[in-house]
Amino acid sequence: MELLLKKLDALVLKLDKSGGKGSQAAKDIKAQLNDIKKGNLKGLSSVVESLEEKAENSQGASDLSASVASFDVILSGPLEQFKASSKTIGGDVATLGDLVGTAFDMQKSFLQTVSDSKQPKPNDLQKLLKPTSEMIGEIQQLRESNRRSEMFNHLSAISESIPALGWVAVSPAPAPYVKEMKDAGQFYTNRVLKDWKEKDNTHAVWVRSWVETLAQLQAFVKEFHTTGLVWNPKGGEADLSAIPTKPVPKPRVVAKVTASPAKSSVTPRASKPANQTQKPPSLHQDGKKWIVEYFKGDQNINIDQVEMNQSVYIFKCEASAIKVSGKCNNIIMDSCKKTAVVFDNVVSSCEFMNCSGVQMQVLGTVPTIMVDKTDGCQMFLSKEAIGVEIVSAKSSEMNVMVPQGEDFVEMAVSEQFKTVIEGSRIKTSPTESV
Repeated sequence: MELLLKKLDALVLKLDKSGGKGSQAAKDIKAQLNDIKKGNLKGLSSVVESLEEKAENSQGASDLSASVASFDVILSGPLEQFKASSKTIGGDVATLGDLVGTAFDMQKSFLQTVSDSKQPKPNDLQKLLKPTSEMIGEIQQLRESNRRSEMFNHLSAISESIPALGWVAVSPAPAPYVKEMKDAGQFYTNRVLKDWKEKDNTHAVWVRSWVETLAQLQAFVKEFHTTGLVWNPKGGEADLSAIPTKPVPKPRVVAKVTASPAKSSVTPRASKPANQTQKPPSLHQDGKKWIVEYFKGDQNINIDQVEMNQSVYIFKCEASAIKVSGKCNNIIMDSCKKTAVVFDNVVSSCEFMNCSGVQMQVLGTVPTIMVDKTDGCQMFLSKEAIGVEIVSAKSSEMNVMVPQGEDFVEMAVSEQFKTVIEGSRIKTSPTESV
């Protein structure tokens, strides 16, 4: 009996230390414990079982809550300093800082879902991961769209290392993956330090805060998700309706123009004739990126055994076909004509920009397909990729081929939209005709 009473005391103490509901449960049970010590043994066994269950549940919830709180420390610490430095530098880097901040916010929301929910089905998990995946793709697109930017090394440093947020899809060793992504961006962070060493110390602060952000992310993953995501086995179903979306920018107030616009005094210059020299085709690896460029009429371009931290960039190819074997981070096709890409699996996204008459086929999975300024894009999906999200802008003749038995069913992506103004908000929806 004395041993049993000691066990009860230990369980009450464990509940009290766990805080929250556990602490309240400890207070509620103390009265019953005093009765038991006085000799009232009725219901003793059920009390012990109840205490054990409450202690386990309270401790598990406490651990999961500590996980989210620890991630929040990263956001309010080095990441906040990184965002402040980005804003100080301004321009493309300021835009980059905002995108990175949003990406981490998306991951925090996802981790909160992980702590509250039991492990979802694969298709639902893919939907939960999309917001973070989209932000990774947008950050990488910012770099590809600004290759002539004075801050290209800054954009590249983040573009190469931001896939670290993809650790949530890695097992059984996600922490080393984060380190690998941090190392992938080191080449460009060193360039930033070298270029701005004698000019502006803000850039050094920017680099240090980003490196520290990834270092703390690695430590966080190692401590709380050592072999992969740790879901709450006693949690409820993941709430798919609460998946966060990117914040919509507030409409700007535009001043009315009362005066006639001034005439331009700039005389347009005659454009120089374009250089018609055909550059030689090239397939090579640059750090974590495979580059395929200037191929024409080659239907047998193969990239074998890509790795999950690598990306593929296809530039100015014509009437060619590229096969990517393995699982890579993302694929970008830029300024290509009548070119196709076939790939196994992509972690982030497959993107098309400034293309015409292009095709893609996924044999495994791809979370997001992005089409920008492209005329003619056929997307062949696998059964595993039916949950993909397609984002398009300034594009036409886009068709999705969905598997049905041994055949494909062709579905057109909307090109026309109707927009209505509802108070201070804008609502846009697809329409067949205007």
